Parts: sequence; structure tokens; C-alpha cells
Amino acid sequence: MTGPGADQGVRRAAFGPLVLTFDDRVLEPREWTLAQSQWAAELLSERDGTAAGVPGSPGAEGAVLELCAGVGHIGLAAVAGSRRALVCVDASPVACAFARDNVAANATAERPAELTEVREGDLREAVADHERFALVIADPPYLPSADTGRFPADPLLAIDGGADGLDLAWTCLEVAERHLLPGGSVLLQLADTAQCDVVEAAWGTRHGLVPVDRRVVGRGALLRLDRA
Repeated sequence: MTGPGADQGVRRAAFGPLVLTFDDRVLEPREWTLAQSQWAAELLSERDGTAAGVPGSPGAEGAVLELCAGVGHIGLAAVAGSRRALVCVDASPVACAFARDNVAANATAERPAELTEVREGDLREAVADHERFALVIADPPYLPSADTGRFPADPLLAIDGGADGLDLAWTCLEVAERHLLPGGSVLLQLADTAQCDVVEAAWGTRHGLVPVDRRVVGRGALLRLDRA
């Protein structure tokens, strides 16, 4: 572990095909969030025109962008076994340090660490104007600020989504709209179907992303939006 405080409290856990390191300063990877990785892999496979479960085939097109990436688990699991480029963005220096270590620790000959880049900073500034992606994965903080006290063990930065829980969700969608390739998709993790309803009503009528599907998973919900 190369991140800050590397010698204290580091834990390890399996997450799909990965083995991850993290500590109490970042949001612990939840097993149920693997559903977002699995749906992302399905969409990438469909985009490539390959059979499910055969990622990284010849002709694979377009990189993947993960916003609010935390320790990188959802994006890394989505592209595991493939040679598709991945960019992970998060505002937390500690989360980014763990993400870089997780990239290195899970690298293989088929998927070297160089295929994944971890960027620390504001979501709106971390992606260059010219960059385009086939898929955007977003796991923003989605708890209303008034509810964060129910989860004292979780870092506030990772769970506080503002007054209605959607502040960072809107930012993720704005970034995705600017950087998504034609035919691309966004997979947005939210608290529940009520938040999905709000996003669908607001975004689908005024912007270039169209809500097309949703799934209830674990303690949350996933919303898919496609480039119009």
C-alpha cells in the first residue's frame, strides 16, 4: 500500500474477480455493488457485438469512465479480463491512493496496470474536453445530508449527496453528457427508485441522455441512460 497512512488499519476483501485494499477513511466496497460492474460488462459486450462473457475481443471500441470511483472496485470489475482503457476519477486523495494500489495489485498479463488511469480532482475538471467514452459508470454520494448520521462509520465525503441526495448525481450526468460517445450508456447508482424517478423526470426531458432501464439491487438502484 502506497497511500497515506499505509501502515494502519488496511483491510483486504474480495470483490468479484478482484482482491481490494482499503481502510476506514474510504467507503468500504459493498458486495452488492458488483451488480453495477456486471451490468456494465454486459453493456460493453453488447457494444462490441460479442457473446456475453467474452470481453476484450478484437474490435472492442471506446474507453470506460468511472466517476466517484472510490477505491476503483466497480470500474475495475467491469473491465476485468479485457483490454479496454479505464479512467477512474475521485475527489479523495486517500481513495485515489487505494485505487492506484488496487489497479497495480490486480494487474495481469492480459490486463496490465497501464490500461487504467486514476485521476484525483473535481469531476468537472478531471476529464479533458476532447476525451470520449463508450460507458460512464457513476456511484455518487446519494444520501440526503440529514440522513448521513445513520451511517457514522462511513466517510461523510463518500455518502453526503446534499439536501436531496442528488447533488453529485447531477454533476455526474453533466460530465457524462459531455463525454459520452454516440451509442454510449451511463450507469448511475442511486439510493432507490424514488431518486430514479426524479432523475428521469428532470433529465430525460431537457438533456441529451435518455433513461432506458433501471434495476433494484441490494441497498440501492441502478439507472441506465443512453446517448439520445
